[in-house]
Amino acid sequence: MSGPKTGAGVRATAAEAIDAVVNGGRSLDAVLDKFGERVADRDKPLLRMLTYGCLRNHWRIDEWLSGLLDRPPRKKDRVIRALLAVGLFQLTDTRIPDHAAVSQTVEAARVLRRPKFAGLVNAILRRFMREKLVEREPAGLEARWNHPSWMIETIQRDWPDDWEGILAANNDRAPMWLRVNARRQSPDDYLARLEAADIAVAEHRGVTIRLEEPRSVAELPGFEDGDVSVQDAAAQLAAPWLLAGGGRRVLDACAAPGGKSAHLLETGDEIELVAVDSDPDRLETLRRNLDRLGHTATVSVGDASIPKDWWDGRPFDAILLDAPCSASGVVRRHPDIRLLRRPGDIEELARRQTQMLEALWPLLAEGGRLLYATCSVFAAENDAVTADFVDSTPEATENRMLHNNNIHDVMRSKSCGYQVLPGNAGMDGFYYACLEKRK
Repeated sequence: MSGPKTGAGVRATAAEAIDAVVNGGRSLDAVLDKFGERVADRDKPLLRMLTYGCLRNHWRIDEWLSGLLDRPPRKKDRVIRALLAVGLFQLTDTRIPDHAAVSQTVEAARVLRRPKFAGLVNAILRRFMREKLVEREPAGLEARWNHPSWMIETIQRDWPDDWEGILAANNDRAPMWLRVNARRQSPDDYLARLEAADIAVAEHRGVTIRLEEPRSVAELPGFEDGDVSVQDAAAQLAAPWLLAGGGRRVLDACAAPGGKSAHLLETGDEIELVAVDSDPDRLETLRRNLDRLGHTATVSVGDASIPKDWWDGRPFDAILLDAPCSASGVVRRHPDIRLLRRPGDIEELARRQTQMLEALWPLLAEGGRLLYATCSVFAAENDAVTADFVDSTPEATENRMLHNNNIHDVMRSKSCGYQVLPGNAGMDGFYYACLEKRK
């Protein structure tokens, strides 16, 4: 299929994108980069809504389809199941008129060069409406919460009093947070620019602004000129907390795509920033972000767990380790995480996180500060890692003083470090532990 421009074409493209995630193990971002080229710019929001919506509601839709289909399509035709998901999502979660949703989804089977399934798609969608299946309570726990069972069980174990709220927040649409580049203008000046552009603000504190409704970056005043960045409020906690310990030489050890690196440079006074990441392509994104914002840093390709390959031997006063993790705290922004992650990933990620922490610690100067961060809500990646490290490292101590009083009331204290739960104060799920090296 190439270059579909009709409503049916967008739905066909959405089905292929969903199939690539569910059955191909591809990330949604990568899939949309590829398949998004097939649709006109005016249809991209619809493509995004259909793919995100179907993946966000995957288990509920899958339960419906299991009851509606006598047998699943063969492997070569499995995209039809994804197309049916697109149809059901339109009927239940959008304002698209039912007749349009059905007719365009049926036509999409022909766009996919599977015309023999057009009748099946029509019959299944009409039976779904006729039997009012949307009104039935989900039978299974996965369908009720739209999460895989292992993830539900892990969150229940780690957060026995909060698990339902976490899962519900994961199913919400994420708000849009901005970070004003304080090197270019004051937050008040930028708020005035948003008002002049008729962009409503829900709340703001300092350089952090939450919009009433998400907007494209093209609509944001001064975005291309580097006046503002898009960054969740929880991610914006890192720079002021790390730099409150002082010091000039700073390392961002897993820096790409560069949001926290840029914030460090906007927060610190004349700091010398070294930004390291193992992914050359993502580092190019970091360089572009720094160029847009007018910032300068030493950028190097390197593995944080093997400093000998990139470190010049000079100690750092402050280190940010935004460690690779399950991303279980940002599921609402990346619904494919629920499909792509596996239970065995967590143990391997925790091993990798510990390896990085142990490798970077010798690079920290005496009296220096290392801020360990993840966008995970799993204890195995968070306080289990940092508490074990502090217990086994005599010169390591945890700094329990939060340096951002505005955020103290939304962070949960853990055995080591602090957790922001998804949806709390509108933020993503993030974990932080501030470790200091005794002199």
